[in-house]
Amino acid sequence: MHDTDLYAQILGVRSPWAVRGVEVSRERKEVHVRIELDAGAQLCCPECGRTAASYDRRMRSWRHLDTCQFQTYLHCEVPRVQCAEHQVRQVRVPWAEPGSRFTALFEAVVIDWLLEASILAVARLMDLTWDEAAGIQERAVRRGLERRKIESLGELGIDETSFQKRHEYVTVVIDQVGDRVVYVGDDRKQATLDAFYRSLSPQQLGSIDVVAMDMWEPYIRSTREFVPGAEEKTAFDRFHVAQHLSRAVDKVRRQEHRELLQRDDTTLKGTRYLWLQNPENLDEARLRDFAGLKNRQLKVARAWAIKEAARDLWSYRTRGWAARAWKRWIGWALRSRLEPIRAAARTVKNHLQGILTAIVLGVTNARSEAINANIQWIKRLGRGYRNRERFRQAIYFRLGGLDLYPQSLEP
Repeated sequence: MHDTDLYAQILGVRSPWAVRGVEVSRERKEVHVRIELDAGAQLCCPECGRTAASYDRRMRSWRHLDTCQFQTYLHCEVPRVQCAEHQVRQVRVPWAEPGSRFTALFEAVVIDWLLEASILAVARLMDLTWDEAAGIQERAVRRGLERRKIESLGELGIDETSFQKRHEYVTVVIDQVGDRVVYVGDDRKQATLDAFYRSLSPQQLGSIDVVAMDMWEPYIRSTREFVPGAEEKTAFDRFHVAQHLSRAVDKVRRQEHRELLQRDDTTLKGTRYLWLQNPENLDEARLRDFAGLKNRQLKVARAWAIKEAARDLWSYRTRGWAARAWKRWIGWALRSRLEPIRAAARTVKNHLQGILTAIVLGVTNARSEAINANIQWIKRLGRGYRNRERFRQAIYFRLGGLDLYPQSLEP
């Protein structure tokens, strides 16, 4: 088999395209493959597919997978056509995506590696610049988003995740049934989530059965504005409620610790995590220490008892019984004379309907929290992101459930 036939088979090049020459440079460790279009081939506009007249030809080059550790490049004078509707357009070649300087097979291998490692590591492995590797990822995401079809959404999870160390966030919307990120927006304002809802059709908005989120007012207002029947579909799961209560307990501890230190009492020194951790996760030594603390006449012990009582309220299954139990708990917390606990109880009272919805439907934001953890891993893998757009691209690339690959070469 001649070199031209070999590369025609490897690349899947067939009529009206043909491999006309192969040159090997041992000094540069490169292989150069020349491809030509048959002289009498019919030319078509890549936009509309109509037959079009030839306009000119331009030399184009693409990096291909290495041949025995020799970098391999394809070269071709690609025709441009004059279309009556779309003006001058370059015809499409079967071995590469429009606008790419790499073959489809090369991009597919890079995408596989990018799913496993950082852009920097893949660029080093494949002998690419950082911008070239990032460009392949960007094109993959763009292709995936264009191909993505969202017929129905069902159960959504909405959460924010930190973008940088400063108080900068992105809003992430999760399709909890499809287990994928469907939207990433700047900041955590109402306008951020509004933009997502506005991108949906009335049918898609109507397909939303439940929206699990934190008790963050901008998200609540946006959801109520756009989602039909949002009052019955908004759910605040136990993770976020427990988070509010844990913060309240910690505020009580800090306040009491300062008061005790003024009397040279160090009882609460170094006890922060004892009050915040689940007792089931404490070892025997810490459990003994904690048992002695929680039985003392401490304000933080009372706060902790109120917080723990709320944990049991998620076991109800009917809305009526759950509502009565939560209202009793709210009354107890409001009478506690512990202002952080009282504030948390008021927050629960104002969002009680959403909490009851989460209980009755068995909805949690656990999948959103798991994806949030994956996003933080993506951030660490990339050693932080200064560019928000790059951060969004990375989230969509790894967690969007997208079809990332170029169109496969036909056999």
